[in-house]
Amino acid sequence: MSDDTQQPIVVKRIKKGGGGAHGGAWKIAYADFVTAMMAFFLLMWLLGSTAQGDLEGIADYFQNPIKMSMAGGDGTGDSSSVIPGGGEDLTRSVGQVRRGDVENTRSINMDAAGGKRKSDAEISAQQLAERKERARLIDLKGRLDAMIEANASLRQFKNQILMDITTEGLRIQLVDEQNRPMFMSSSAELRPYTRDLLREIARALNDVDHRISLSGHTDSSQYAGGERGFSNWELSSNRANASRRELVAGGLEAGKMVRVVGLADTIPLNRDDPYDPVNRRISIIVLNKSTEEAIRSQTSTAGIDVKSGDGEAIGEQIGNAAPAEQVAAPFGGVGGLIQGLPPPPPR
Repeated sequence: MSDDTQQPIVVKRIKKGGGGAHGGAWKIAYADFVTAMMAFFLLMWLLGSTAQGDLEGIADYFQNPIKMSMAGGDGTGDSSSVIPGGGEDLTRSVGQVRRGDVENTRSINMDAAGGKRKSDAEISAQQLAERKERARLIDLKGRLDAMIEANASLRQFKNQILMDITTEGLRIQLVDEQNRPMFMSSSAELRPYTRDLLREIARALNDVDHRISLSGHTDSSQYAGGERGFSNWELSSNRANASRRELVAGGLEAGKMVRVVGLADTIPLNRDDPYDPVNRRISIIVLNKSTEEAIRSQTSTAGIDVKSGDGEAIGEQIGNAAPAEQVAAPFGGVGGLIQGLPPPPPR
């Protein structure tokens, strides 16, 4: 065969270049973005599904880093002994002081009231109990809110019922409004709707194992005949004691009441206007255990027999904020106001 019949073979070679938008780097960035968004929405879901009490417990844990403040520096020192010993004072280094100081720091936590040592286990148990107690008070607050919303006759007084968590416990305040007071004018006689409200609250308070403190407050309006012996002190005490009686009538166990006191106008709710009607109020505090123990400790230190209703002695131990006549049934609800006071003159 002739060589002229063979066709030439042409090989085309195309050099391919990588396109900027068609590379694989964007996939990595996109994957990072999707991962971050997934983590964000997972966090939002966890926060939304966690109970309010648990959230506050977590917040309290991070606000009180007991381990960091008390443990010193486990494992960061240069000690070769696993048993805390005495001996000489070693050179201070990062995370370590003297031998045995870490253990002493953990165990020597002086109780301000009793001077007793507390171990890590006792402190942790106490903190756990406080968190559970706070959660119970928050739950009680929620149940009271729901109770008020569910009762049409009480819902109209929602703006006159203030509830918050304080260092003493759950505080429930029943305040006056300009045209809707809780008591008759210049009197300790309860309005009918106030009776209904107190009786509903009494049923809810019986569901928790906490003691109750009750205080009466007035505004700064004074009686024209105050020199005759009747003043805001007597009025606030009378109103507090009347509220106590209504709570007991509503089913509250009498033994739950540990303190009933009249404070006149010494603690106004509206400090800018001492004559504001909201300053006339009844404050019911569902005490936490630490406050209850502090009250009982103060009473025991003063040598007061809490079962006898000794008004004079209790009046002295409450900080001389008022004479003995201002205090009503401070413990157990068995005491009372001193009788024979003149009736209040009209305001």
